[in-house]
Amino acid sequence: MADFNWKGIDLNLLIALQALYKSNSVSKAAERCYVSQSAMSHSLQRLRKLFDDPLFERVGSKMEATERAIELSSTVDALLNTIQSEVLLSKSFDVATYKGTWKIGLTDYAEQMFGPMIFDFIKQSSLSSQVAFFNVNRTNYQNVFEEAKLDIVIGSFGEVPKLYRTKHLYTEQHVCLLDESVLDIELPISLQSFVSVEHALVSPSGELKTAVDAKLAVLGYSRKVAIASSNFLTVKRLISGRKLLCIVPKLVARNGAHTEGSLVAVAPPIAVPDFDIQLVYRKGKHLDDKNRHLRDVISQAVEIVIDAG
Repeated sequence: MADFNWKGIDLNLLIALQALYKSNSVSKAAERCYVSQSAMSHSLQRLRKLFDDPLFERVGSKMEATERAIELSSTVDALLNTIQSEVLLSKSFDVATYKGTWKIGLTDYAEQMFGPMIFDFIKQSSLSSQVAFFNVNRTNYQNVFEEAKLDIVIGSFGEVPKLYRTKHLYTEQHVCLLDESVLDIELPISLQSFVSVEHALVSPSGELKTAVDAKLAVLGYSRKVAIASSNFLTVKRLISGRKLLCIVPKLVARNGAHTEGSLVAVAPPIAVPDFDIQLVYRKGKHLDDKNRHLRDVISQAVEIVIDAG
């Protein structure tokens, strides 16, 4: 550390780097940092020289980050957060007196399954705070995360960019859900019976086909999807009293089962991949007291929901 030559190193450049990364625009980055556009352009030139990389290249109307800029961003984000939380702020986070807002992004599935319990757990330790749920999905969660300045997102997102960290919460399985009072079908369901019945489909995009249809085609079968909805609760209501069948996550089928006595969940006759429910947060928030508390609360709430069955 003592041998490093700090001459010419301006830590404000790191702030400029993050502003450019988050905005994909020199002018918007300048606004974020309260400097002129020419000053931000000058900072970009200095950054390019410092790291010997273009860092941001113009693609259409945006400044797209290079691989080097993406790698730097997570490290710089963690560094700036450490400076803010451990160097500049002497007062530690007090959850009991916190009066701010917990901003949580959830997929449709995650909000319906875990939202109420997460709210209850948060309010137990933070009575004066507020909770805001934001709807996210696999394609938009990064944009919503940055634009709404979320604390955490919860759902199934697969591999995430290096800017984020993930925590595994739960691995979900699938079942076939049907109303046995109206749908006369022999159990366990055979593949022939499966394709002979009309299906309801949970489809966030409105598509009427999923990977299940591709698997059926390989086996020489096809099914008829009568209706698609983006909402799990809507699909459950559709199935009730109708000759429909739907593949849903096991927790969705179990949720409210005591009030839907004629609905039964059985194993599908075709393999449907499990999916992981993840908690995703910024790498720079790993040691942040507020974010760490929220991660613990969410983990406990999800565990309670899962164990309830």
